[in-house]
Amino acid sequence: MKQKTTSVSSMSKKTLGMVQIALFSAIIIVMAFTPFFGYIPLGFTRATIIHIPVIIGSIILGPVQGAILGGIFGLTSLINNTINPTATSFVFSPFYSGGIAQGGWQSIVICFLPRILTGVIPFYVYYALKGKGSCSKKRQSFALSIAGFAGSMTNTLLVMNFIYIFFGQSYAIATKRALNSLYSAILVIIGFNGIPEAIVAAIIVTAVVRALMHSKSVQKSVQHTH
Repeated sequence: MKQKTTSVSSMSKKTLGMVQIALFSAIIIVMAFTPFFGYIPLGFTRATIIHIPVIIGSIILGPVQGAILGGIFGLTSLINNTINPTATSFVFSPFYSGGIAQGGWQSIVICFLPRILTGVIPFYVYYALKGKGSCSKKRQSFALSIAGFAGSMTNTLLVMNFIYIFFGQSYAIATKRALNSLYSAILVIIGFNGIPEAIVAAIIVTAVVRALMHSKSVQKSVQHTH
């Protein structure tokens, strides 16, 4: 009887985990394909807030599930840049050529690796800062805000640096900048777009995760992942 109860409990946790991943995935997909919501046009490129549910999923569900959500984020980016391209979409899609350059395997790396890591790193940052067991609300809020900031900056820093490494010359032409000043322009993007995005992520992640922690199903997930 005890073994049967344990088996049912294990199945219940797996089912709950699958439902939670499906829910977060649905949020990411809806955000991605709602105009001017998940991906916000900014001339030759797009800003995004889709990393936020990925970060929240990482902290609540765990790094493996966070990586899956990050992969879904990457897939939506690939699809979006293929069917609704901008001048620089070749850096995210191997299936799009802007007349300046053709995307390739490097586009897949840019599209997926930063987003997958965005779903992994926040989990470890949060628990490293929070420590084991319960902690004060102040410490938890600090850990959540830094995890949110770190997750967002992981995406921004890796994407922008990979663009420079893999597509520097083509990206400079597409954005009408001189190659020798491109990295300075990338640093400006990181400073004026990436850091505000990370601050917003820190605020939203802290508020949402703290609210969700009151849910019994979320508490079970957190206990199961750590």
